[in-house]
Amino acid sequence: MHHKPALRVALIGYSFMGKIHAQAWQTAPRFFDVSAKVDLVVGRDAAAVEEFAHTFDIPRFATDWRDAINDPDIDAVDICVPGDLHAEISNAALAAGKHVLCEKPLANTVAEAEEMTAAAAAARANGVQSMVGFSYRGTPALGAMKKLIDDGRIGTIRHIRATYLQDWIVDEQFPLVWRLQKAKAGSGSLGDIGAHIIDMAVFLTGQRLTGVSALTETFVKERPLVASQGSLAATAGEGTGPVDVDDAAVFIARTDGGALATFEATRFAAGRKNAIRIEINGSAGSVAFDFERMNEFEFHDHTLPGGESGFRRILATEPEHPYLEAWWPTGHGLGYEHTFTHEIVEFARAVASGTAPSPSYEDGLYVQRVLDAVERSAAANAGWVALD
Repeated sequence: MHHKPALRVALIGYSFMGKIHAQAWQTAPRFFDVSAKVDLVVGRDAAAVEEFAHTFDIPRFATDWRDAINDPDIDAVDICVPGDLHAEISNAALAAGKHVLCEKPLANTVAEAEEMTAAAAAARANGVQSMVGFSYRGTPALGAMKKLIDDGRIGTIRHIRATYLQDWIVDEQFPLVWRLQKAKAGSGSLGDIGAHIIDMAVFLTGQRLTGVSALTETFVKERPLVASQGSLAATAGEGTGPVDVDDAAVFIARTDGGALATFEATRFAAGRKNAIRIEINGSAGSVAFDFERMNEFEFHDHTLPGGESGFRRILATEPEHPYLEAWWPTGHGLGYEHTFTHEIVEFARAVASGTAPSPSYEDGLYVQRVLDAVERSAAANAGWVALD
């Protein structure tokens, strides 16, 4: 089946994202025509990373990411660590000729993202590829929605309406994990989940934001220090520390296609677990999606007579829908982890063919600029901030 040697990957990080990336790397070659394997996993805790390597049948482990960069047997690096480490690892990997897949958001600041994108462009000129991990692009229903939009089925886009709602820190006694610390995470709900819906809007519509007006809020400003933590769970210890990132962000925007857009990202929507919703209204129809029902989307064809028009549910599990040719019979749905498998497929295929994968570091830099504009607007009490 495979004519090229396997892409040998070093996975940097072994927590929530590390686990799902490890699974995706193992699954992708079993269902798609790609050849790849994780040969090395890196994490600072030697005992934990050794256990992870054993669990995922990864032959080697290390405690310093530089070991992966300097390893001649490694072809690509997959960065799954907090944002404060992205720039240093990515730049070093690209300079060493390693292809790089980097989790979102690309960096913690625009300056870091610009530096990373410049390094990626220089590496690309030498055949070294890079990609940022906006995994939700790999959702078949969103790909099917995009095709309807690209085919003109909803006409001229008037509105983009996107929300990403979670509730995992509603409890005021939930500890101060790294995602609530600006030095490590860069921002709060804005960069963690808001970045996804910004990219999703651009991916689906092909339009970019020309300016934003935003408000952010930190509802709980002090939290208990962490005694121990897992993926999105943690145990409180002694003492407290300041939360210096946003708990929620809301903003309005205009697009370069003349549409109005609204975005909301919060981790304080009690009862909402991973509720990503996007609706796009056009002159000839509308499409709508909710990730908690990820195998389907809604389509309204406004060109039909009023008496027979309305939103209809489309189950995106047909062989012609994106990626579904490799999976199960019609109606046998996919899950969260499959979006990462599809991300790995896109990256591995691009590297194998010597083409630039998508989403690119340039796409990641664009999202970073929007995040920065939102923060600047919120600091100016919702003042309008233009984007280039």
